[in-house]
Amino acid sequence: MGLFQKKSNILLGLDVSSTSVKLLELSKANDRYRVESYGVEPLPPNAVIEKNISDVEGVGEVIKRLVSRTKASSKSAAVAVAGSAVITKVIEMDASLNDDEMENQIIVEADQYIPYPLDEVSIDFEVQGISENSPDQVEVLLAACRKENVELREAAIELGGLSARVVDIEAHAMKRAFELIQSQLGSRSEDLVVAILDIGATMTTLSVLADDRSIYTREQLFGGKQLTEEIQRRYSLSFEEAGLAKKQGGLPDDYEEEVLKPFKEAVLQQVTRSLQFFFSSSQYDDVDYIILAGGTASIEGLAPMIENKLGTPTIIANPFADMSLSSKVDASSLANDAPALMITCGLAMRSFD
Repeated sequence: MGLFQKKSNILLGLDVSSTSVKLLELSKANDRYRVESYGVEPLPPNAVIEKNISDVEGVGEVIKRLVSRTKASSKSAAVAVAGSAVITKVIEMDASLNDDEMENQIIVEADQYIPYPLDEVSIDFEVQGISENSPDQVEVLLAACRKENVELREAAIELGGLSARVVDIEAHAMKRAFELIQSQLGSRSEDLVVAILDIGATMTTLSVLADDRSIYTREQLFGGKQLTEEIQRRYSLSFEEAGLAKKQGGLPDDYEEEVLKPFKEAVLQQVTRSLQFFFSSSQYDDVDYIILAGGTASIEGLAPMIENKLGTPTIIANPFADMSLSSKVDASSLANDAPALMITCGLAMRSFD
């Protein structure tokens, strides 16, 4: 009996980004994770625009394909909404309240914290710990997201044959996956200030972690799609051909110098600018590590270039470094996709909370 119980609790991590859907199923035995199945499927153009789903049927179809191709065993999924779609606030509440009492009080007082009509938002909260100011109060993290963001994700997932059991926030999923990378940063990793730059197709998100908390998040419009578009334009390819060539190579000799190098310099500029914004709005003026995530992170030579220019140790995110793989997982494609699977991985880890 115990065996089946464990299986049914498994959540598939499902990350709906602007160009693809990524799925990951993990299992865990004695503190060691194993990748049971994973896959990435491209989305039709404009099915998701800046992290908002605009074509629910299209996204649902892709999820359905992904589930059947990966032969995932669970039908429950954890998904995330982007940080920009969520308002978070830390409030203080009476420590003696139980969860139901807290929830009632939050609903009564929510209009103080949330600038939207309450019937348009989904609200969630999590007790963070005892307040520093007074021991009989607890700090509560309040998160509110517009209902349509959540409902469109749930609808697409249902069309794909799954049910959305958990709706998370991308930054939280990213932080959870970072726990798997922390050991790669040496023994005093919990004292470090770490900048994670997730460079997706259209969005770059900077998350800064310190004292085991996410202390800063900022999104900006910039991503790998710019490189694909430049390849498309310069070599007269279709968008699909350009995307494949970017991954698989086979472009003319001038590609490295004329197209890739200027793009890498543009990435460096974005990284520098993002960090500058962080420094100017916090008491920090340095980070100990830069971790590159997202599809763009895998571009050859990008990490050493950033490390050289900024003088900060820079590594490419691989949350699977210490995991075992099931026989149906292709190790080399997983290694290629690893930096882009941080959020997916953080979502799949929700199975074991």
